[in-house]
Amino acid sequence: MTNVLLVNDLVKHFPAGDGRVVHAVDGVSLELDRGETLSLVGESGCGKSTLGKTIMQLHAPTSGSVMVEGREITRLPKRALRTLRRDLQMVFQDPFASLNPRVTVGRALEEPLIVQNQGARKERRERVAWLLEKVGLPADAAGRHPHEFSGGQRQRIGIARALALNPKVIICDEPVSALDVSVRAQVLNLLADLKEEFGLAYLFISHDLSVVEYVSDRVAVMYLGRIVEVARREDLWARPLHPYTRALLDAAPVADPSRRRARRPRLAGEVPSPTNPPSGCRFRTRCPIAIPRCAEEVPHLTDARDRHMVACHRAFEAGTFEGGALAERALAGAPATPRPGGAVASSPRSIATARL
Repeated sequence: MTNVLLVNDLVKHFPAGDGRVVHAVDGVSLELDRGETLSLVGESGCGKSTLGKTIMQLHAPTSGSVMVEGREITRLPKRALRTLRRDLQMVFQDPFASLNPRVTVGRALEEPLIVQNQGARKERRERVAWLLEKVGLPADAAGRHPHEFSGGQRQRIGIARALALNPKVIICDEPVSALDVSVRAQVLNLLADLKEEFGLAYLFISHDLSVVEYVSDRVAVMYLGRIVEVARREDLWARPLHPYTRALLDAAPVADPSRRRARRPRLAGEVPSPTNPPSGCRFRTRCPIAIPRCAEEVPHLTDARDRHMVACHRAFEAGTFEGGALAERALAGAPATPRPGGAVASSPRSIATARL
C-alpha cells in the first residue's frame, strides 16, 4: 500500500512556566495507508488529541515531520498550508463547540468551499445539499442553526464539513465519545460507509476499546507522549506484546458472562507527570516486569512480525514473541521470568465488541 500520511519523530512541547516543559508528544512516528483506519488509543492525557492537532498543524510542532502524499507540510507557508487542507481534515470531539452557533449549517458547510475558491454560488449550494444527503440529513437542514439539532445530528454535520473538500485523510478526535450508544452506532456506521465509498483514510482517536475494535484496521497504543505498540487489530487483541497494552485490554469490561476473564491485579501507581517523565521507558514506574535496563535505555519501536511493532526491552526474551506471556504472568502474580526452554503461551482474549 501507499502511505497517504507519514509522521516521523514528531515532537510537541508546551512551556509550563518556571522553566518547565510539558512533553505532550515525544518522538511519535506513524504511517497511514490509503483506505486504512489507524486507531490511536491510550489513557486520558497521554497526548492523543495533541498529536492529532499537531498533525493538522493546529499546533506548530516543536520538531519532526508530517508528510501528506509525500509532501512535507510542517514548514509550509500559510497560503500553501491552506491549499493542502483540502487533503487533510478533522472531525472534533464536541460537535457543538466545533460549529459556529451564529451561522446556519448551510453556511458552515459552504465556508470551506468559499475559502478554497471552489465553484460558483449555485454549485456550492448544490454541494451543501449533496453533503447533507450523504450524512443522512434533509436538504432543508441547511437553513437551520446548530442548536436546533441533536448531538448525533451535529456530529453528522461535522463529518459533512470534513467531507466538503474531498479529503484523503480525516483525523477523527473522539468523534462518538459524547454520544449515546444508539447514536454512536449510527455515526460509526456512517464513517464506515463513507470510507468505503470515497476511499478515505482515518486516524481514529479514541479511548473506547470496543469502538476501536470495531472500526480499526491497525491500532497504535500511546502512553505519556510515546507510541509503545502498533499492530493489526486482530494481532493486538490476540497477542499484545507490551505490558501496557495488555493492561488496557484487561481493564475493558466483558459484557458476556460466559466469557469472563480471571481477575488480575490492576496497574499500580499513577501516570507520571508529562512535565517530569521517567527516564528510559516511560511505563517502567508502573510496569510489573520492569528491570534496571528500563530506567537506563529508551526502548524504540521494533518490528516483531508483519508490521507488529513494540517498544519494550523484554518483548523478545528467550528469542520468542513472549512479551504478552511475560505480562500475563506478572499481572497474575507469577514470576516474570519464563520457564526454561521456551515461552509461556498466552491465550487469546477478546473484548466485548460493539454490536452495530
